[in-house]
Amino acid sequence: MLYSMTGYGKSTAELPNKKISIEIRSLNSKQFDLFTRIPLIYKEKEMALRNDLSRQLERGKIDFSMNVEIISKDVSSKIDHDVVSQYQKEIKNLAVELGVPEPQDWFSILMRLPDVMKQDTEELSETEWEIIQKAIDEAVQGVVNFRQQEGAMLDRVLREKIRNIRNLLDAVDPFEAERVEKVKSRLIDSLNSLEGVEYDKNRFEQELIYYIEKLDVNEEKTRLAHHLDYFEETMNDRQSQGKKLGFIAQEIGREINTLGSKSNQSEMQRIVVRMKDELEQIKEQVLNVL
Repeated sequence: MLYSMTGYGKSTAELPNKKISIEIRSLNSKQFDLFTRIPLIYKEKEMALRNDLSRQLERGKIDFSMNVEIISKDVSSKIDHDVVSQYQKEIKNLAVELGVPEPQDWFSILMRLPDVMKQDTEELSETEWEIIQKAIDEAVQGVVNFRQQEGAMLDRVLREKIRNIRNLLDAVDPFEAERVEKVKSRLIDSLNSLEGVEYDKNRFEQELIYYIEKLDVNEEKTRLAHHLDYFEETMNDRQSQGKKLGFIAQEIGREINTLGSKSNQSEMQRIVVRMKDELEQIKEQVLNVL
């Protein structure tokens, strides 16, 4: 079964005083590459979150975001009276030292100074994180489901391309047999056209066999057929095997290239070009397979 590396999942967690939205996006990548946007209060869970996402999503460029919406009307920020009083005292003393009048609009000046507002310290409870973790798992499952749907589409495309290469490989046979006969006839005609030249017929037969063997593509055809079988067998594995399929596609390419270099016949070379076109499309699609 194939899974795509492209995926998307979203979920929400409802808490008494806030609503948390989880979004996960996944794109293709050679390895697991995670980018997170997490509020400061949840940073302590980031390492465990990374390990969990790496285990479940395996590979891909992952964008994880957690957005917190406060729905409670309680004010968590308060004015620090001690800090304000100290600022006012220092400003008065400085005004006396410099011989300048005190400011008229004390309130607007003091409220712009650092640390005037203090935040109530919020601690993360295990109960809250359990609720959030459940939402994260739901979002991850959404990514997995999306990947499975995209993987089914990739499966259809790749099988079609493999089938096209098989059909093109079968189309080589008649041209291959015709090519050998043409080569043999051309060499014999060339020798017969040389008047007054004698040659050793046994040696000629040996050289002809050697030359034809060099042009023989049966081994390449057999290996190519085996690679195509292996590609489809790998697609049927229980786990998605994107990297392995990429390696097999490289081996398919080597056999097609060797077949092309030995063709020495226009019709066969056209077939090889079409094979290469199908293979390039396979390679493009395999890049997105998990």
